[in-house]
Amino acid sequence: MNSIWKEFYEKGKSEQCPVYDMHGHMGSYSRIYFPYGDFDPETIKKRFDRAGIKILVFCHHWSLFSPDIGNTANIETVRKLPEQLRAYCGLNPNYPEIIEKDVEEFEKYRDVFVGFKLLADYHGLPISHKNYSPAWKYADKKGLIVLLHTWGGSNVDGPEQVRIVAERYPGAKILMGHSCHGEWDKALQLMKDFPNVYAELCAVVDDRGGLEKFIDGAGSEKIVFGTDWPWFNHHYYIGAVLDSGISDDDVHNIFHRNAEKLLSSLI
Repeated sequence: MNSIWKEFYEKGKSEQCPVYDMHGHMGSYSRIYFPYGDFDPETIKKRFDRAGIKILVFCHHWSLFSPDIGNTANIETVRKLPEQLRAYCGLNPNYPEIIEKDVEEFEKYRDVFVGFKLLADYHGLPISHKNYSPAWKYADKKGLIVLLHTWGGSNVDGPEQVRIVAERYPGAKILMGHSCHGEWDKALQLMKDFPNVYAELCAVVDDRGGLEKFIDGAGSEKIVFGTDWPWFNHHYYIGAVLDSGISDDDVHNIFHRNAEKLLSSLI
């Protein structure tokens, strides 16, 4: 039992270990009710402070599924709570002209964006598709973070696709959202083969042993914390990591040190 675990269960958060959530969302969604769908800065700040969330990096649902709104939703949201929010510029490969425009204007919004978000399983084109190329090349050149939705068995964002983009764009910092869920061994091999590829824990801790496998095989330095908030609760995911019995040093790496390094040149 580590000391952070004790503090978390006594206070609901840890003062000694801030939490960076590198995988979140904002806004309403058509198939589910979210209590925080209508963004209120004070309400969100209270929720984050209650769980010890220092920064959430998110991509607004509307930027991913409403191309007419696009990344305006991300920009407006971050600027309402800039001390605790940053965003990924959402990309939909079915609208390549919008991707080109977003890349061209990226520098105008460096107070908002730290990189890009790809959701290939929903948009239907592989993460290596040519329509993403302007964003990938820009991320590679600028050392930006690219959060991928990845899933085991997928032909658009499974381990084989991650390998293609990791080889092609070594300068991009690639976060495997959901860590190729279910294909843990392949995700681990990617973490070991590529210094720019990291595991992200959303949906990993619902399967016992995945987190421990990643730490044993690649080290906690290759793992970032993420929840898909508000799809999942911060306390649940923080508690799951702490309950795994890993060391305080590993906990610090996962909850904040690795994210701080990734974000150091971007915020």
